[in-house]
Amino acid sequence: MHDDLGTGPGLRYLWAPKGAEEAAAPAASLATPDETGLTGVAPWHQTSWDWRAAANFICGGAGSGLVALGVLAGLAGSGPLLPALFAGLMLVGFGLLCVWAEIGRPWRFLNVFSKPATSWMSREAWAAVALFASGGGALILGWAGAGGAAHALAGLTAVLALGFLYAQARILHAAKGIPLWREGALVPLMLATGLTEGAGLALAGSAAGLVPGAGVLAIALAALLGLRLAAWVAYRRALAQSGAPQRGLSTLERFAPGWLWAGHGLPLGLLVLGFLLPSALAPAALALAGVVAAVAGGAFKLVLVTRAAFNQGFALARMPRRGAGRAGPGLKPGWRPPAPG
Repeated sequence: MHDDLGTGPGLRYLWAPKGAEEAAAPAASLATPDETGLTGVAPWHQTSWDWRAAANFICGGAGSGLVALGVLAGLAGSGPLLPALFAGLMLVGFGLLCVWAEIGRPWRFLNVFSKPATSWMSREAWAAVALFASGGGALILGWAGAGGAAHALAGLTAVLALGFLYAQARILHAAKGIPLWREGALVPLMLATGLTEGAGLALAGSAAGLVPGAGVLAIALAALLGLRLAAWVAYRRALAQSGAPQRGLSTLERFAPGWLWAGHGLPLGLLVLGFLLPSALAPAALALAGVVAAVAGGAFKLVLVTRAAFNQGFALARMPRRGAGRAGPGLKPGWRPPAPG
């Protein structure tokens, strides 16, 4: 029923008619549930993760991206880096607080630390511990006036932030029961989205003088917007080639036009405008471009987790027949077939 998961069946049927060899299974029918009447076995929306889980990916990705790019901008530009570091850590912390509130029994969160060898959730948790320890140390040293040590520890924090972002991306990929999450092309898309959000927030902070290097950040944001767009195209192509639940794909298709134009075309246009406007108006245009790019990334994650996450559903490789006749064609309701070629 779940061959797509690649986990292998838990049962083996040993009986076969004497002297008969098992015939190849006919191609599975990807009929709609209404056509088959099997509405109870088609993919349905997961209910385990709601907006609080989405907030962890939204704030965690944006916060870790802000830490990484804000700190790098501060180190490269010899400017302030503590504001971006502090804001990024607060975002990551808020995201973790949201997912902690979803647990129900608060002390169960300690269990997440127990499986770092096999669980990306455990790795995310340990990465968060290292991130806050290093980032907190950098903030304390910076406020104490130990600039050199603070900068060194902040650089380490930027690297740890990238590790945290990667662990978050792999959490969704490890959820094999959700076809839109387990697609391998989602990992680079989540990485590009987090970095784009971080660059956008850092650019917005530069308008207030909290992050140095507005020009470099604007160029970085433009490049990351292009990278996020390329990762999105690759992700959609991979889903089309592998097949996925119809309702999940339809959700992404409805979301795509607005996300592409408002989330990519608009910030790119504002970036160009920021380079053309007088110096008194340019910071506002660049800051708005950063905010729009960051909000668009959060919107994508919210849709991915709370609206497009339909599970595997059920499928039969062969439809049973009465007596000893050949089995009929298989059935996989609610799925869109892979694109030809």
